[in-house]
Amino acid sequence: QVQLVESGGGLVQPGGSLRLSCAASESIDNIYVLGWYRQAPGKQRDFVAHITNSDTTNYADSVKGRSTIFRDNAKNTVYLQIDNLKPEDTAVYYCYAGSEYGVGYRIIAWGQGTQVTVSS
Repeated sequence: QVQLVESGGGLVQPGGSLRLSCAASESIDNIYVLGWYRQAPGKQRDFVAHITNSDTTNYADSVKGRSTIFRDNAKNTVYLQIDNLKPEDTAVYYCYAGSEYGVGYRIIAWGQGTQVTVSS
């Protein structure tokens, strides 16, 4: 099973930016999809963004227009750039890997999470 480790979280002011990293323990060349969920206190874990191995991207409405997900296969790492951070972006961010399953995919691995706190 692939192992995923997130990094890049921290405390930032509203309007700031963060780039989160998710490093995989093995090649991501053939992983169908890599992406991010986040979980705020008292909330469910919500989808944020994903990118497939054909470079198709998808973003939640909450971050669309402010975020970019991209992967560097040579580094076995997927990144999530979030600009214009808002207090409601405060959450633990989890990266994931997924394999194809029917017309969709199933999650096969989760990272441990990295805390993002947006506050002035």
